[in-house]
Amino acid sequence: MKKNNSLKTRIGISDTNLLLVITIAVFLLMYVSAVVFLGSGFTKPQTFFNILNDNAALIILSCGMSIVMITGGIDISVGTLTALVCMSCAVHLDFNGGNVITAMLLALGIGVAFGLVQGYLVAYLDIQPFIVSLAGMFFAKGMTTIVNSTQFNVAHEGFKALKAVRIYVPFMGSVNKKGIYVPAYVEPGVIVALLVVVILFVILKWTKTGRNFYAVGGNVNSANMLGINVRRTKFIAHMLCSTLAGIGGFVYFMHVGSGSVSHASGAEMNAIASSIIGGTMLSGGVGNIAGTFFGVLSLSTIKNIVSSLGLDEAWWTNITVAAMICLFLLIQSLVLLRKNKKK
Repeated sequence: MKKNNSLKTRIGISDTNLLLVITIAVFLLMYVSAVVFLGSGFTKPQTFFNILNDNAALIILSCGMSIVMITGGIDISVGTLTALVCMSCAVHLDFNGGNVITAMLLALGIGVAFGLVQGYLVAYLDIQPFIVSLAGMFFAKGMTTIVNSTQFNVAHEGFKALKAVRIYVPFMGSVNKKGIYVPAYVEPGVIVALLVVVILFVILKWTKTGRNFYAVGGNVNSANMLGINVRRTKFIAHMLCSTLAGIGGFVYFMHVGSGSVSHASGAEMNAIASSIIGGTMLSGGVGNIAGTFFGVLSLSTIKNIVSSLGLDEAWWTNITVAAMICLFLLIQSLVLLRKNKKK
């Protein structure tokens, strides 16, 4: 019994690493091709840093999504939850006399509250994750409108000072057309996103909780026989996902500096797409946070390439992203076929 479980673990790790290598290779191929064929814009380090700046929140949301998907679940509420966090923090700062610290706590509290409710419904009442998160999506959307239905920029001075913070990267700047050296920078949200990636990578690779996520997603019955508390594991996964959505919501808020009902529209789909491109299987049991990180970069890079080609119409971007998702689903199917043959 132990020998078989050990073999399954080795196979799972091999699948995860294989998908990670494919994701990184595809990203590097796309980015190098952009550098070679699309001119000097992609050669500037700031272009890459701007991808991180624009997608810091998505990286955090996608990491949370990957955790849930590894356990065999899904969460489609993270986009509207981000919008709710943005609007709640904006109203709190401008109309309720709040400050940056209390706004951060509010964002975290909203994420934790969603995680507690949704995690309990999925794990302990055994309701399908899609149905629970669908209800959460509509609830968050309605609550955002109740908090405030109009778009406005935050005027709070403390928040504006935080939003204006830039972390300069030494030796990565470039000279503009006027001959002036422009230093390269990242926004504070990028640091938060990278910390999330590192922490979750460590949790998945070297902790019992991380191993439990893979075991539950791989085979619930086997996880039960191994003595894993499946309900608690699913609850923790959904708690992490919603809590990260609260953190990602504040990072998104720092980037845009406003409240709006339409903020982060479609972010949940981009998070799912990034997780799939990053090698997280929809069937559960296989995934890697590093892969998810490169999945976000790949998704953003392909969008930039399409835009640089002059194909600015929205449908070209959607078609290209759809093609990428289909490609990686095909790769995942081949990996599953390989895994079944090994069995």
